[in-house]
Amino acid sequence: MTATALVAVAEIGDKTQLLSFMLAARLKHRAAIIWGIFIATLLNHALAAAAGAWVAQWLPGPWLKWTLAASFLVFGLWALRPDTLDDDSATPSAQTAWQIFLIALVAFFLAEIGDKTQFATVALGARFESLSWVVVGTTLGMMLANVPAVMVGERLAERLPGHIMRRVAAAGFLLTAAITAIN
Repeated sequence: MTATALVAVAEIGDKTQLLSFMLAARLKHRAAIIWGIFIATLLNHALAAAAGAWVAQWLPGPWLKWTLAASFLVFGLWALRPDTLDDDSATPSAQTAWQIFLIALVAFFLAEIGDKTQFATVALGARFESLSWVVVGTTLGMMLANVPAVMVGERLAERLPGHIMRRVAAAGFLLTAAITAIN
């Protein structure tokens, strides 16, 4: 639940959500885009959570606790900064659902590298013992934020107040930082 909520809210206005809008606007095959996003997220977050679990094995208890609390604090501050998509002209046009799936898969996997939700997944993988539930939760959070982006594209972006969603995401990360520091 924690992973799903944090990632779903943090993803609002994130560069990967902007990528979802752009792919839907340009490629028009929604199911192929959604499957590409799902598989890319599952792979990316499985690797990120595994990295977090590995870090948790090597950091002693107090160091891990304060490193995680500091990480969630940084993610909270990072969530306040709006994202932009650097080069929206780089997505090629595609004809088949298979080509669109591959474009979405590769583009989304690469866009998620170094993203705040990926780093959050690393931290959640270190924080919680159940690696599979972290991956399920973060993937579900990504899908909750990105499937509507694909389905309704640009119209959704106009209705969601980005500054408010960034503040809600920041508050969620800051609350998680406080809980981590206290426990």
